Parts: sequence; C-alpha cells; structure tokens
Amino acid sequence: MKTKKFPTFVGLLILTIGAVVGVLLVQNKQIFRLGAQPSPAPKDVRITNISEGSFTVSWITEEETSGFVDWGENQSLGNLATDEVAETGFVHSTTIKGLKSETTYYFKIISGGKDFDNNKIPWQTKTAPSLGASPLAKLISGSVVAATGSPAKGVLVFAQLAGANILSAITSEEGNWVITISNALNQDLKSRASFNENSTLIEISVQGGPAGVATAKIYPKDARPVPPIILGQVHDFRNLTSLTSEEIPESSVVLPEGPIPTPTSGFEVEEEKEKTPAIDTVTIESIDEGETITSTSPEFFGEGPPGTTITITVESETISDEVTVSSFGSWSWSPPQSLTEGIHKITITWRDGNGILQSITRNFVVQAAEGPSFESTPSGSTTTPTPTATPTPTNTPTPTPTSTSAPTPTPTPTVIATPTTQLTPTPTPDLPEAGSLTPTLAGAIMGLGFLIFSAFSAGKVILKDTKKF
Repeated sequence: MKTKKFPTFVGLLILTIGAVVGVLLVQNKQIFRLGAQPSPAPKDVRITNISEGSFTVSWITEEETSGFVDWGENQSLGNLATDEVAETGFVHSTTIKGLKSETTYYFKIISGGKDFDNNKIPWQTKTAPSLGASPLAKLISGSVVAATGSPAKGVLVFAQLAGANILSAITSEEGNWVITISNALNQDLKSRASFNENSTLIEISVQGGPAGVATAKIYPKDARPVPPIILGQVHDFRNLTSLTSEEIPESSVVLPEGPIPTPTSGFEVEEEKEKTPAIDTVTIESIDEGETITSTSPEFFGEGPPGTTITITVESETISDEVTVSSFGSWSWSPPQSLTEGIHKITITWRDGNGILQSITRNFVVQAAEGPSFESTPSGSTTTPTPTATPTPTNTPTPTPTSTSAPTPTPTPTVIATPTTQLTPTPTPDLPEAGSLTPTLAGAIMGLGFLIFSAFSAGKVILKDTKKF
C-alpha cells in the first residue's frame, strides 16, 4: 500500500504556529500577574500628639481615597472621626478629642469603604495623665516645598525631641506648619520632656505619600523658623549659625601712625540739601515672611504714597480694617483684638496711581511671651496646635518591633511601633489574586503540545522524503 505523503512546508508551518502559540500562552502568564491594583489599605500608621484628652492617627494610602477612624473605649468602637486633610487623598490624619485622661482607647481605620485593623484586632493607645498647668509655649515652625519649588500642602510633618514622643502637624495651603514642642511628653507619658535650646536635637520627617518624603535635623534655637524642607532631600541644619541680640559683630580697624592730614580741595561746592526720595508704592516693613513674633497684639507698619487708603486683612480670625498713609509717607496699624497663637496671614491691598489693585501678603507665627500653652489641630491652618506624644503599647498581639529612633532618607519610610516609643503597626489586608493559575498552565501545556506535535510531524515528513530519494 502506498503511503500518502505529508508536504514538508505544511509541517514547518505547523511547527512555527505551535511555537508562536506556546510563546503567547507563556507570556499570558505574565499578563495575568500584572492585574493587581493599588490598595486602599493604610500604610505607615502612626499615633502621635497624645495628651490627657486627645491623640492623632495618621496614615497614607497607595490610591487616592477617603478615610475615617472608628474608635471607642472598648473593642466595640462605635465613634467616627473624619479625615482632616481632605475628602479624598493619599495622606490622612485624624485627631480624636474630648477623651478621658489615663484611659485606653481602641480604633480601626476605614479606608476606601473597608475596615482595617492591627492583625485582626483594633489598634489601641492610652491617654496621658493630667499634668497640671502647661508651661510657657515654645513653638517651632517652617515650610515644606516640592522639588519644583511649589508649596507642599497637606503633607504630614513629624517632630521628635531626643527622648520624647513624636508630635505631628499638617502643612497649610502655603506649605507652612507649626508644632508646640514644649508640650512634648516623655516616653512614659508621665512627665513633660525637657530640652536645651542649644543642644537638644530635633529630628523632623515629612511624609507626602506619592509626593515624596524628607528628613531634617536641627536644634531648637534655629527652628523658628526651620529653613525650607524640600521633598526628596535629607537636610542637616545643625551647623546653622544664628546671631542673637547679645552677640555683636566684631571688627578691627588699623589706623596709620602719626597725624592724619585733612584733604583739601581747590573748589568750593555749594552744599546740597538732602532730598527724601518719593515713595511710589506701599510696603510692609514690620514683619518678614514666616517670622515668629512674641506678641498677640503686634503693630504692623510700613511706607506708601501719602493719602493712599490701605485695606488690611488678618487671618485666621479674619480681621479687616482700613488705614490711610500719613503725609509723611508712613502707616501703622494694630489689630483691635488679640491674635491667637499659631499661624496667621496678613494681606494689605491698595490701588496705585494708575488705579490698579495691588497687594502684599505675609505669613507669620504668633508665639505669646507668657500665658498657658494651647492645643491645635494638625491641619497646618491658623488654629492652635495640639501638642501630644506617642502611645504606650499594651500586651496585645503586635507586629515585630522595629526601632525608629532616627529617620532615614528612604523613599517611603514606614515607622513601626516599639515597646517604648510609638505604636505604628502596618495592617496586613488580603491582597488581590494575581491571576488564575489553572488557565495559565492549561495554555502552557497546549502550546507545548502544539510544539511537540509540530516537531514530530515535520520530522516524519523529512524522514519519508529522505527514503524516497
């Protein structure tokens, strides 16, 4: 019986198709594994700003989402606190107020509509005992900017004195922040932390989520304000030199020996009268951008064209008034009521000689020279700052402790709780399936089968052709 021959080119074609199908199916395995999406799970969870009646919870997320804190005096929880940064975003912070002193509180984080906890149990922290009257308020302040130079608004700023718990704040629309370091508590929460203006190190870290992170080191005397912190960089401001009012610059002058001859001129020049230059614009000379002042009733002053009407607005209390530049070309104004301690903004507006509306804005920090300290929300706005510290963990299951004594310049630092510092566990939600393994294996086997069948067919055809000859 004559055997029917199989064309060689058909075998080669089957072999090629089998190889291509096998490669494509194997590549599909890689495609299946790329299906994971950014998770709303909270990362870098930190508990800061603990006082006898409040504490702050902060975290970041991989996707832009909304967040809440469900808290209570027992694990049943039942109280909701909203995010103070924005309705949706990558950076989140919530301050829980009106609490009892020396009381343990529990909480979960609601992110993207899902509940997250600390390894199947709520996080917990304890408020500080009542420590009596607060000391004289000592503030530090500064600003955070992006690598492009634009203000970094709504990012978290953490500050820690050596041996004390961590305090936090949120930058304002202009990227400014303020923290009251005099209310920092020692790690056992039983007393206020002491510090030396010249030698106690302050470690500052900034968490901006996808915007980046930054760190800085500085002494208290140079932190009013801290030089601008740039996201993505590591700063060391410990070598800054500051000139106090008690320090007078020195200079040396070497005079020639003998009498100094008086130079004479053969020309007689009529003495000109000193002329005062005309003032063609309004200025504000009493305060610089970001300056810290120690009076709640400051006086603002400057110069301008005589007779110009100036509108002055101070925020956050939104105080507005008008003054007129005097005939001497100067103006001054004081707010009719005392300003609260914290970040403020003054804006002066006027119309120039061409009728065009002009304005000048200055941001400043009020630090009272005397009186009790105050609390503020970490919103970076002009409300009063809330001094707090880090929680004391209790005997509940917690992740492996990791030391966070010094911030590191890694792109996305995660601070984890230690038995003596802060409780910063990272939740471990279920991750989405990377892809189905069964279809992938089936596809790979089919491709391999095509490849073997094609090779066998092609070999058989080639062998028969060889016999024919």
